[in-house]
Amino acid sequence: MLLFVYVFGSLPMSLSLLSTVLSLLSAPQLIRVSSLSLTDLLSTNRSSIFSGHHGQLALTSVYLDEYRDRLFLGGKDVLYSLLLGPTSSESKEIYWPPLPGSREHCIETGKEPQTECANFVRLLQPHNRTHLLACGTGAFQPMCAFISVGHRGEHVFTMDPTNVENGRGKVPHDPSLPFASTFSGGELYTGLTADFLGRDSVIFRSMGSRSTMRTETDQKLLHDPKFVAAHLVPDNVDRDNDKVYFFFTEKATEAGDREGAIHTRVGRVCANDVGGQRVLVNKWSTFIKARLVCSVPGPHGIDTHFNQLEDVFLLRTKDERNPDVYALFSTISNVFQGFAVCVYRMADIREAFNGPFAHKEGPDYRWGAYEGRVPYPRPGVCPSKITNQPGREFGSTKDFPDSVLQFARNHPLMWRPVYPALRRPVLVKANTPYKLRQIVVDRVEAEDGQYDVMFIGTDVGTVLKVIALHGGNSLDAEEVTLEELQVFKAFSTPMLHFSLLQVPTPITSMDISVKRQSLYVGSPAGVALVKLHRCETYGNACAECCLARDPYCAWDGAVCARYLANSKRRFRRQDIRHGNPVLQCSDQNLSEDLDMTEDRMVYVTENNSTFLECIPRSPQATVSWFIQRDDRKEEVKLDDRILSTDQGLLFRRVLHQDEGSYICRSREHGFTQTLARLNLQVLQGETVDDLLTRDIGGLSDPFKDRSTGGYRAWMPCSAYSRAGSLGTIGQSRTWFKDIMQLIGPSNLPHVEEYCERMWCNDKLRRKHKSMVEKYRQAQDSARKVRKSPGERNRTPRDVSLWEE
Repeated sequence: MLLFVYVFGSLPMSLSLLSTVLSLLSAPQLIRVSSLSLTDLLSTNRSSIFSGHHGQLALTSVYLDEYRDRLFLGGKDVLYSLLLGPTSSESKEIYWPPLPGSREHCIETGKEPQTECANFVRLLQPHNRTHLLACGTGAFQPMCAFISVGHRGEHVFTMDPTNVENGRGKVPHDPSLPFASTFSGGELYTGLTADFLGRDSVIFRSMGSRSTMRTETDQKLLHDPKFVAAHLVPDNVDRDNDKVYFFFTEKATEAGDREGAIHTRVGRVCANDVGGQRVLVNKWSTFIKARLVCSVPGPHGIDTHFNQLEDVFLLRTKDERNPDVYALFSTISNVFQGFAVCVYRMADIREAFNGPFAHKEGPDYRWGAYEGRVPYPRPGVCPSKITNQPGREFGSTKDFPDSVLQFARNHPLMWRPVYPALRRPVLVKANTPYKLRQIVVDRVEAEDGQYDVMFIGTDVGTVLKVIALHGGNSLDAEEVTLEELQVFKAFSTPMLHFSLLQVPTPITSMDISVKRQSLYVGSPAGVALVKLHRCETYGNACAECCLARDPYCAWDGAVCARYLANSKRRFRRQDIRHGNPVLQCSDQNLSEDLDMTEDRMVYVTENNSTFLECIPRSPQATVSWFIQRDDRKEEVKLDDRILSTDQGLLFRRVLHQDEGSYICRSREHGFTQTLARLNLQVLQGETVDDLLTRDIGGLSDPFKDRSTGGYRAWMPCSAYSRAGSLGTIGQSRTWFKDIMQLIGPSNLPHVEEYCERMWCNDKLRRKHKSMVEKYRQAQDSARKVRKSPGERNRTPRDVSLWEE
């Protein structure tokens, strides 16, 4: 609001300022449900943010413990435990820096002190009922420790700093390198780069009673992989068949002439793998991998592939053996930026692993399906009751024949890829101003069936809430963006010449709690709790609630409220698939045009520009503008001077004949709604010009700028109190009151009260005093620099450069 503090020296600038002031005073405040800012989230108690006790969390890991109702966070040299109770927000902190000497040694090797030479906690996993396993980079010397968290109902959070173990093979040395891990049965499975230089890409198993396992250093197994996720999924009731699945991207050896081609893989190992007796000793003997394909059909049979894997979410079902795998992809092309979400079934993944192996005879041969004899037991299967036969029992992988292990070493890749359900993505986004980075999914019961609600995090701090609808016999999905939530705002970075660079805050992690109906969104700035739904924000009418098409919400006869499948309420209106309010709300006094708006006044000086804001509640709605004069109402004629945008109506130059009442209407699924009524009043430029000229001529000497011959900026009340008498102050404001007389005496007291509150409040006075002091310091520094030979630094030309 710094704009109100200064009155500019030139007359045309004053007219522009006046136009802006009048527009701000009379602009309607419309809430777009599909796009909620951080302020909206906080004001509706839908979001809260934790940034650490010192405001510098630098979040690097999150573990949501729904059994204990706690959220554990890892950051730079710090750990936090947050209670998730409905009334308590207690948090505890553990300071965990690198071991003595590690930071200094890291700096000596040429690493960055702030972003590399610290203990970035990358891993938080449950170890047993009372302890967590925490591992950090330790200033390029990975280390792990056990955190005592107590039993359920206790808020214990302690660590013995003397009991620290070597963390190599559990987290990367470099805090910027990706990795994936999962903890099961007292053992940690990790896909990472395990050396100081970040070149040794391996899949490790550590801890537990069994021997440490890793992959061989062979590009046929892993070729410069980027690990994204790791999950243990059982095959059947026999726990000996449990397998750990790794999702990653790597350079494709089977891509032929396309050097550097990237493919997304799903790889797996048996949880009970202990390596071979003579071959692959302490190396994985059951590792196999297959390609994950996510593409959209293109012209002439050429598909567009999304090859870069960004994130994976396993949507657990009642059948723990068959979760749905949601994978978020991006393109690698420098020309086209696109993102897609593909859904895979575990049955299709298992079928690919049970299919033929990929094979290549020699360097001059093409890749093809292996057609020779496959040894028994089949490479990639686990030693279990299924593999045992009379006279051929395998107690462990050490009992596998050498021929099986040699075949597994030479044929890790499957020939058939894994295709998504319906062979196409459920969501595709192209050429967006942001990048999609994280995904979690919630399966919601609605009146007409189940819907998977996707929450997708971006690199600019927003979360998209999206559903995909499949209708009829069509394979194409209809994407419905329910909401766009601004969870984190951009932070300012100081630049040269006193300017600030707005840097977006990327979302780096997302965890969903169905139990608490909450989303925990992580970023370097902290972690935010966001409610999955806030049905009351969709409006106060049945039609608005129906048009929202949110599976969480339904019209209960009085308000838009949370839909509960087991509720006994008879009156519930919801239409997710079609969003048709005419059918759903026919008995709710639904007229052809729902008009629940108030008239708003918008003032603008002639020949200036102005903007009439009108944002539809749904991005699927179409907007029309009408102007009403007397009893005549007609559609606004658009041209080069009057433009219609997604946010409203833009007048590049206002003429006197533009005066009138402007009506903004939206239409969606046959339902029409009036969103805004804006009465535009045009002030004649000559009259305002005369008033400003007359009043500036009457200003006294204290307000004259002797250096320029002009006049100083309009100062806050306290500055006027020091500069002149009360009579001078009153005289200097006569231009404002005269202009208000043009607007009309009925509105004058309200506008006068508003401006008094803006110009004369303590907060603004303190801000102005602080900014003037900063400006004086900048001028003093500039004078010193100018006196110093050989140095040339520029200073701000006007204090008005300091803006929020």
